[in-house]
Amino acid sequence: MNWSVFEGLLSGVNKYSTAFGRIWLSLVFVFRVLVYLVTAERVWGDDQKDFDCNTRQPGCTNVCYDEFFPVSHVRLWALQLILVTCPSLLVVMHVAYRKAREKKYQEKVGEGYLYPNPGKKRGGLWWTYVFSLSFKATIDIIFLYLFHAFYPRYTLPSMVKCHAEPCPNTVDCFIAKPSEKNIFIVFMVVTAVICILLNLVELIYLVIKRCSECAQLRRPPTAHAKNDPNWANSPSKEKDFLSCDLIFLGSDAHPPLLPDRPRAHVKKTIL
Repeated sequence: MNWSVFEGLLSGVNKYSTAFGRIWLSLVFVFRVLVYLVTAERVWGDDQKDFDCNTRQPGCTNVCYDEFFPVSHVRLWALQLILVTCPSLLVVMHVAYRKAREKKYQEKVGEGYLYPNPGKKRGGLWWTYVFSLSFKATIDIIFLYLFHAFYPRYTLPSMVKCHAEPCPNTVDCFIAKPSEKNIFIVFMVVTAVICILLNLVELIYLVIKRCSECAQLRRPPTAHAKNDPNWANSPSKEKDFLSCDLIFLGSDAHPPLLPDRPRAHVKKTIL
């Protein structure tokens, strides 16, 4: 694995994330990915080999193992971590796309900015970030449900009873290192729940922040602000001006201030 490329991706994701996103990123790559790579694979490495049943019937042990372990924990965790981390890279790709468009715009026009700050979460990038948060939380919830469906209460017993064919009768099968496996299962489940909560908190924070910004743009300026001689060049004036429904821009002609026809009570004078 090329750790320099991996470090570059992590730094890019961390750069364009909020404080909640940075905590989520640290939790995922320190407490989930590293624990999975260093410890979990070794604990489940020889799982089928150590699954022992008290029978010599050929094929009985394999059938019982497939019945109680339809999908390995390790493979489910690997798929979960891949799907959870990919949306964060989507945000980095969106920012890179913005920078490429900005570079082409500067080469073609030479003045002004297409994106004053390509990494600022506005417009399409804001929606991409919100989608990534929703997708990550949904994936974790789905996999928690799958784990509960395959392994009720998320834990493994030390012994299971199997009566599937070709077993001659009900046989007892013993799971290797059940206590150690249960510790890692609980650890991975708890970290996944914390990641879901962080994603939801960050999503709520972004929505509330965006709504407050839109409310400030639509709020009319106070009379004291309009009487200020510097208000015309202030940022609040610019925001208020850009939020108007009718803006006369790019035209030399002034908007009409008088009606086209004279009023009825005004008499025409003949010179």
